[in-house]
Amino acid sequence: MYVLGISGMAHDSAAALLADGRVVRAMEEGKLSRSRSAQGIPRAAIAYCLSCPKISWRDVDLVAVASRPARTCLRETLFRARGALRAPLSSAYFTNKALGELGRELNNLRILREFGRGGSPTVREFDHHLCHASSAYHGSGYDRALIVTHDEHGDARAGLVAIGQGAEISEIGSISLPHSLAWLFSQVTLLLGFRPRRDEHKTQWLGLSGKPVYADLFLDMLRRQGPATPHLNPRFFEHEFGTELGFSPDFYRRLEIRANPENGRPELGSTERADIAASLQKALGTILSDWLESLRAKTKQRFLCLAGGLFLNPLLVRAIEHATGFEAIFVQPASGNEGTALGAAWLAWHEEPAHNRAERLSNLYFGPSFSNEEIKAVLDNSKAPYRWCDSEDHKIDEALRLLTSGKIVAWFQGGAEFGPRALGNRSLLAYPWAPYVQENLNDYIKHREAFRPFALSIPAENSDEYFETSANARFMTTMAVPNQRGAKLLDGLSGLVSGGLARLHVVRSGDNPLFWKLLRKTGETGPAPILVNTSFNLFGEPLVITPRDAVRSFYCSGTDALIAGSFLLTKG
Repeated sequence: MYVLGISGMAHDSAAALLADGRVVRAMEEGKLSRSRSAQGIPRAAIAYCLSCPKISWRDVDLVAVASRPARTCLRETLFRARGALRAPLSSAYFTNKALGELGRELNNLRILREFGRGGSPTVREFDHHLCHASSAYHGSGYDRALIVTHDEHGDARAGLVAIGQGAEISEIGSISLPHSLAWLFSQVTLLLGFRPRRDEHKTQWLGLSGKPVYADLFLDMLRRQGPATPHLNPRFFEHEFGTELGFSPDFYRRLEIRANPENGRPELGSTERADIAASLQKALGTILSDWLESLRAKTKQRFLCLAGGLFLNPLLVRAIEHATGFEAIFVQPASGNEGTALGAAWLAWHEEPAHNRAERLSNLYFGPSFSNEEIKAVLDNSKAPYRWCDSEDHKIDEALRLLTSGKIVAWFQGGAEFGPRALGNRSLLAYPWAPYVQENLNDYIKHREAFRPFALSIPAENSDEYFETSANARFMTTMAVPNQRGAKLLDGLSGLVSGGLARLHVVRSGDNPLFWKLLRKTGETGPAPILVNTSFNLFGEPLVITPRDAVRSFYCSGTDALIAGSFLLTKG
């Protein structure tokens, strides 16, 4: 049985294909269309999922969509109606917007039903946050767990609380609008001069260099008496539509800053910006940890599953892991909108009681892969000079020779990663002990802020020798603390440890044998089996997917070498 899952089509759309409950393909539309923002029907992602041998649209038994447009419009309309007297312009604006979105979503569903040209499968709609919950719970492999989701505005609510047992997910609570911590995070992102809904990761990393001097302000904004459900205090927010930033004068008074009368934005120094980011992180960690711990005590659950855009924040996940009493926590690595494609497909699959439980996620290499013949055709067409590596060991030896000499190596192998992080198949690699690693990566390739730390990849067998972390490090959804040996090893290496924390990617041999072997070989000649790992892409673009993407990114950046399949390309 084939089930095609499609994420909510409002933004960051994606598709995933299940074959008898097993994920065989999944990919975001934006990566295939080379766009940071993709909405509507993910046509390229669907085409990729259906490009499996002997699979066509007519072979799909069920299409599961992670959105219920009619219910979303009703929720949005009722929410805006409650605030109509207090903010009539906002209410009218957003109600009209919701009606327009309803029309687009219904039209998208109509188009999906017509794709089969007479043999189309059944199209089922599922609640957005239920799909988030499904993506985390079924991906975790737990038999029973507490599930919490949270994002900015999924299907016109901010989050969900549920219990998973067996194949069933039962909702026990909901977080209604406007009480979205993710929306608040976006507002602070804009306040700090970044782009909301795109640069939240910059806000989280900026906080590592600041002090939480404003934490009490954010706690007052978020907390009611006791460990209650997250709640935004209306005193600190504007109610009327008309400005980008939604903070009230009370908020600015507490920060002791004034807004520029010309543009309405506050003028912040670098220290103030870092302190605000650190304060928000501290307050969110406290609020969520207290609330989740109260849910653990109430539900008696030993395991926790998290999903939704808010939990793409590894610093926040680390705080929750440290401050709650769950035996284990699983964070859906594709926690954004794209992950709901998996969740919708799993919900549809488990509607049939006879179906077995879905397999737990062991890796995310569900994207396109390319043979050496396909890669060679692109290289020849591009007139790119290359050398052939005649064995796996030869390829690894060439990579290590370049890395240890201080070169930045683009590593293009196997299937592309689904989700926001490069996990060793579409990665830029560097040797941590080579001089000027951070400077070379930032100044000549990534063109990003110096306060953002790079990730370190390490084999699972060696992780405990240098770091204290959780199983979530397999997907880089949490942070690690270097132990005494690890701190000494990384001492003096800029951009790798910040605030006593490191971004760690733990690699298991069964998940990525080639990358694991490269890391182990690194440890045979170097201080440790560790490499710097960051995403292979040009500034402002998504992760590379195809050989053509890889060649273009290689020649348009300061990357020193590219190893694509068995082919080695160098400059100079």
